Formats: sequence, C-alpha cells, structure tokens
Amino acid sequence: MASIWVGHQGTMRDYPSFSASVDAEAIHKAIGGIGTDEKTLISILTERSNAQRQLIAKEYQAAYGRELKDDLKGDLSGHFKCLMVALVTPPAVFDAKQLKKSMKGTGTNEDALIEILTTRTSRQMKEIGQAYYTVYKKSLGDEISSETSGDFRKALLTLADGRRDEGLKVDEQLAKEDAQILYNAGENKWGTDEDTFTEILCFRSFPQLKLTFDEYRNISQKDIKDSIKGELSGRFEDLLLAIVCCARNTPAFLAKRLHQALKGAGTDEFTLNRIMVSRSEIDLLDIRAEFKKQYGYSLHSAIESDTSGDYAVTLVKICGGDD
Repeated sequence: MASIWVGHQGTMRDYPSFSASVDAEAIHKAIGGIGTDEKTLISILTERSNAQRQLIAKEYQAAYGRELKDDLKGDLSGHFKCLMVALVTPPAVFDAKQLKKSMKGTGTNEDALIEILTTRTSRQMKEIGQAYYTVYKKSLGDEISSETSGDFRKALLTLADGRRDEGLKVDEQLAKEDAQILYNAGENKWGTDEDTFTEILCFRSFPQLKLTFDEYRNISQKDIKDSIKGELSGRFEDLLLAIVCCARNTPAFLAKRLHQALKGAGTDEFTLNRIMVSRSEIDLLDIRAEFKKQYGYSLHSAIESDTSGDYAVTLVKICGGDD
C-alpha cells in the first residue's frame, strides 16, 4: 500500500540500489571517528526516501545498539543537526513533535499550528494524533484545548480530529447550498454564526470547498476571503483564511510560508525545516513552481542566499533543483 506521506510531486524518491546495512555502516563511519564526515551524511540522508531512512535507522540500531537520531544529535549542532534529525524521523512523529514545539513554553506558535493542521490530510492527522499520544502520553486534542481558546480552538480541534472529507467528487447542489448557508451566517445577518463557518470549512473536501467558494461569489458578489476578513477576527480569521488558501492551492500557501521564513532579517528555520522535510515526498516540486511564480526567483536561490554551510547544502539537496 502506498504511504499516505508520498505524492507524485516530491523531490526525494527511493534510491534504486538501496542497502540499509551498507548505508548504516557508512553513516556509522561518518560520525564514529574524530571529526564528522558531513558530506557522506548529507549524500546518504538526502538521496533516500523517508521509508528507506527508517530502514537505515533500524539497521543502525541493530548493528550498533544505539539510536541513529541520538548519535546525530550528539555529533552535529545547530540548524544542521535539527534538519538531519528531522530526516530520520518518521513523518507522523515529526509532525507530532512540531506540534508539541508549537505549543510548549510561553506563548503558542499559532502560525505553525495553523499551517500543519490545514495542510495535512485526514488520514495524516489520524496518524499524527496516534504518534502524539505514543510520544507524549497525552492526547493532541487535550493539548490544543489547553493552549488555545474560543472559535479558534473549536476549529483546530475539528481539524485535529481528521474528519475532513477526502473525496475528489464534487456535488454542485451541495456547493450552492453551503454557499448560501455561509452567506446567511455572515454577510447576510447582523453578527456572525462562527460555528457554521467552522463546520463547512473544516469538514468539506478541498475540491468541494473550491466549488463552494465560486458559488459564494455568485451569491454575494464578494470573494469568501473578503467576507471572512470582514466578519471574523484574530486567530480564527487567520485559520479560516488558511483553509481557503489551501483548498484553492496548497502548494501556493506553503510557498508563501517559505517566503516568509526566508525573507527579512532572520531566517525562521523552524518553519523552513518543517516544510522542506514534510513536503519533500509530497508536493515540493509544486511548491517550488509556485514560489518562482509568486516571487520571481527560485526557492533554490532563496535558500542559498539565506542559509550557509552544511545546513544550506542539505536544504538545497532536499529542494532538488533550481527553477
């Protein structure tokens, strides 16, 4: 069965003449001696699929009695270390850890929460929920509940439950009905019925929502985004706008997130690593194309000008090419 974490537009694929034991040994040599052979590490870990990297990690543990991620953590440093550890982490566990990081300490990184929960499929969310519980012995829903509030919390919990319809078939009649319901819940009344927005935007499939938004424009003469901006506020507004963007074009939404992570004074490595690693086998080629289209220069060149050293080399390899 195909993994739910693999798409057709990824930059990283299975390595043809793969041997987990050969790779495990090469990695052990690369981090075992005095000094680290970063080149070998980078070439192995960026030229294998995640499924293959999991086999290497298994083989590594069997051969040396140690966790590969722990040895990488002990031997590397900084953003390069975080990126290499991310590459050997199973996708659902990686996302679970990203969600935990978004919620721990003072203040919550709402942008990261929104990004993860709006761009993962229902099946992925179910796996992430299981991984979260396995790693932290707490339910993802409980953690979200304690860190967020109001309509924002309600919508996040609905998404975390993984109940969005994933079907590709669209129902024109339903789109018309939903569009009217949304119009009646917002533009067409005094005050806003937030629950209606949550229900439609968090349960319907993306293709269905796309059609609903077209119908909405016919009814209200307004784009759904403008209505959301006018009717709602705060983080709940941000979340619903993200869903609209993802329903229309998920790669474009993620390209924008990457652009924000790379522009300006500092680099947001937390976001950069997450998107590059989590989309590397799903739609990173599409994200690259959208990035070029929106900003007039390639993701590859943005990474090169904004990062350095082994960290930059690894990101560029994950990126896969210059557009």
